[in-house]
Amino acid sequence: MSVGARFSPRAVLFDLDGTLLDTIADLADAANLTLGELGRPPRSQAEIHSFVGKGLPNLVRRCMTEGTSATEAEIDAALDVFRRHYAVVNGVRTRAYPGVTELLGALRGRGLPLALVTNKAEAFTLPLLERMAIAHYFDTVVSGDTLPVKKPDPATVHLACERLGVAPAEALMIGDSANDALAAQGAGMPVLLVTYGYSEGVPVDTIECDGLLSSALDVLEHIASA
Repeated sequence: MSVGARFSPRAVLFDLDGTLLDTIADLADAANLTLGELGRPPRSQAEIHSFVGKGLPNLVRRCMTEGTSATEAEIDAALDVFRRHYAVVNGVRTRAYPGVTELLGALRGRGLPLALVTNKAEAFTLPLLERMAIAHYFDTVVSGDTLPVKKPDPATVHLACERLGVAPAEALMIGDSANDALAAQGAGMPVLLVTYGYSEGVPVDTIECDGLLSSALDVLEHIASA
């Protein structure tokens, strides 16, 4: 891993949860409202934090099965309940990480097209971007249900690059987990990972990538000036 690597990308792709936005409080609220409605004990925010990364269905499945058991029918029913609660709380307690809006503005100021590639479903992604006033920074959004697959499948970043009109090798991915790293690497794209995100409980410094970022604005140090 070359921590000091610098790039000259023609586009930048971002993950959402744990990279741009700290969404864990809303996710935890929706999860525990769901568990309570279903008569199950609540989960700690730390537990739920470690479940985030592969999309809401995986989050709900883990809430329902880690250390306990649930049938597929119960998990399916829980997902419907979760979606209902999350639609209400989505964005209420979410906050942008420090430096995020400044970073997005700086990249757009350099004329770089930006894409969002998230495993969150579109029905929750687009309203959240609007609520957090960052939707206008992105030229395209690939959500968790845009394709039949999610990250770490590289098809997700391939689609974003296709929409932006750049080759994957000409773009740069910014994320917080192995899902982001594997998706980018599978497409032949360099990837930087933030150290403050979720990463499904895996220490981010154990994930192969092209550099680690302690803050959002550190991205600028890895991008060569035009």
